[in-house]
Amino acid sequence: MTYTAPHITKALLKNRLATTGAFVLVVIVVVAVIAPLLTPHAPDAVDIRARLLPPAWIDGGSGTYPLGTDNVGRDILSRIMYGARVSLFVALCTVLLGGTLGSALGILAGYVRGRTETVIMRLVDIQLAFPSILLAVALMAIVGPSVRNVILVLSLSTWSSFCRVARGQTLSVCEQEYIAAARVVGVPTRRIITRHVVPNVISPLIVVASFALATSIINEASLSFLGVGVPPTTPTWGGMLGEGRNYLRLAWWVATLPGVALMLAVYSVNVLGDWLRDYLDPKLTD
Repeated sequence: MTYTAPHITKALLKNRLATTGAFVLVVIVVVAVIAPLLTPHAPDAVDIRARLLPPAWIDGGSGTYPLGTDNVGRDILSRIMYGARVSLFVALCTVLLGGTLGSALGILAGYVRGRTETVIMRLVDIQLAFPSILLAVALMAIVGPSVRNVILVLSLSTWSSFCRVARGQTLSVCEQEYIAAARVVGVPTRRIITRHVVPNVISPLIVVASFALATSIINEASLSFLGVGVPPTTPTWGGMLGEGRNYLRLAWWVATLPGVALMLAVYSVNVLGDWLRDYLDPKLTD
């Protein structure tokens, strides 16, 4: 199958659901990148006089605060936009770091085999023995809340899935005759891995990365919701949910609107992940 940009775009446009997901995700990314240019207020600007104002379309709302304000008078819209920056940045860094580490270890285990494979896969088994979010909460309670620590902790919860897929695909590729022929003629191991193994395992790893991105967004929000993730001074969707849960009856918008933003982001990534899985491996398509 051809994986050129025009071919991928054409295939994407044929799937309305995937196209919608891609559009939503692009909008979220653009808003996150240019948030300082779009936000009507500073995300941490406090105005007690405007405390718990409803959205502009509800009686009592104000056009100054289109999505209302929270319990200390901060603009919900501005905080949602800045929260998108944190959530996407943490998720992307988590996937890049955990994906690179897990993929490298998986390829190493599948190619070298022997004791190296045994050690790496036992580490994967130990990792999978603990619920990922429980492990993340425990580690964050130890190292303390910060964006860097969230990325490192979530990466430790993500690498094992990449490792298992990379190892399985590498084992399959190494059974091919051209790999055996390359070894016989003395092709260096590094060249075999970079020229033959990696190109054949990259497609399933891209699919894993798409779903890991959605999972990382949820996990970051969960940690912030519990108060052990990103510091409260930094606006995040999970942190806004945590702050607004005490005002669900009095001011539903404080928690509901960040939740909607979180839902749209995760849904769009998952829809694209489903499409990528079918596109990169047509045999899985019904």
